[in-house]
Amino acid sequence: MEQNTLFGQEPPRPLAARLRPQCLEEYVGQTHLLGEGKLLRRLIETDQLASMIFWGPPGVGKTTLAQVIAHATKAEFIAFSAVTGGIKEIRAIMQQAESNRRFGTRTIVFVDEIHRFNKAQQDAFLPFVEKGSILLIGATTENPSFEVNGALLSRCKVFVLHALTSEELVHLLNRALQDPRGFGAQHILIEPDMLEHIARFANGDARIALSTLEMVVLNGAVSDNTITVTRETLEQCTAQKSLLYDKNGEEHYNLISALHKSMRNSDPDAAVYWLARMLEAGEDPLYVARRLTRFASEDIGLADARALEIAVAAYQACHFIGMPECSVFLTQAAVYLSLAPKSNALYLAYERAKQDALTQLTEPVPLALRNGVTKLMKDLNYGKGYQYAHDTPDKLTTLQCLPDTLVNRVYYQPTDQGQEAKWKARLEQIKDWKHENRHA
Repeated sequence: MEQNTLFGQEPPRPLAARLRPQCLEEYVGQTHLLGEGKLLRRLIETDQLASMIFWGPPGVGKTTLAQVIAHATKAEFIAFSAVTGGIKEIRAIMQQAESNRRFGTRTIVFVDEIHRFNKAQQDAFLPFVEKGSILLIGATTENPSFEVNGALLSRCKVFVLHALTSEELVHLLNRALQDPRGFGAQHILIEPDMLEHIARFANGDARIALSTLEMVVLNGAVSDNTITVTRETLEQCTAQKSLLYDKNGEEHYNLISALHKSMRNSDPDAAVYWLARMLEAGEDPLYVARRLTRFASEDIGLADARALEIAVAAYQACHFIGMPECSVFLTQAAVYLSLAPKSNALYLAYERAKQDALTQLTEPVPLALRNGVTKLMKDLNYGKGYQYAHDTPDKLTTLQCLPDTLVNRVYYQPTDQGQEAKWKARLEQIKDWKHENRHA
């Protein structure tokens, strides 16, 4: 006999859980892996699976695909969460898998959020994967190249799962309205363009799409056994979009890379878009401001010397005021940096000098460049031969400032972009003067 809880009957399961596919035919998305004749589909259908990792954003079907495999395979299937499990639980599962192997049964261990395991926990799986005691299937939203041990990763095939398209999500929503496990037993009135709106709002995440549909249906207007979803209800349920972003994960670096490369490509519209994506997802504006400051010298430099001033001013303004008001300061800086003439001459100059500093003989500082601040230093010729530029009419001297082995080495090679053309001409004048006066 079923017992009620203290508050009545158990609440129904969420729509996304009720509609979870049980077979490949019900699975939506990932046609590049599961379409007819595709590799993963063949491996599942022939029950010839190897250890693998599913990598993709939330809500694209990683766990669902593992459960589909559980229904299709002849192996025993053990689900394991990296959030709640530790070394002790891993060892218990491995003992069970060894026992299964002795009786001729394969064991598939599905590890959700495998990126949350530390190195020791991941290493605990390695010997059992190596000798075939288990077939490991891991799911992760993070790049496995960074989050999974190299030894374990080398023994797994990585399958990349993509965010669902709007068309796939609309198909999924229509199924939810028709399937008896969803709202098939009810009469729901919702316009097709509303489903498309939900699909766009879900941003490739099936779980968000189904949860949003469930919310609008439960809040719909009821009349004569019909539930009508109004546009007002839809707008209220989709008022705040949740942006996919992990400030410590790969998406963090993907977005700042997109911002940086958009500015480098002189595309202010793209730069502002990626800036908004980061800030609205909760990124620290000071982090963005620091990256803009780096960009000002790395990609613009003396082509527009004001770029660094603008970037530093934006950082200071963000520090004074903070979000959300500081978004306009960063927008001003991002647009300015996008439109400024570009030069990476300063960046390349440092990289050339760094290479010599790291690989060449560590030369002593020339005596002429040293400060002879004590009698002993002066007796050792510190500062001997130094030429004070301000004492000359042209404010220039022929003083050699590089070590002997690096004389005539060129690090800074200015471009003709923007204001740097002026500095290029000035540098050429200086070099010509020094050449003439050294040989005078």
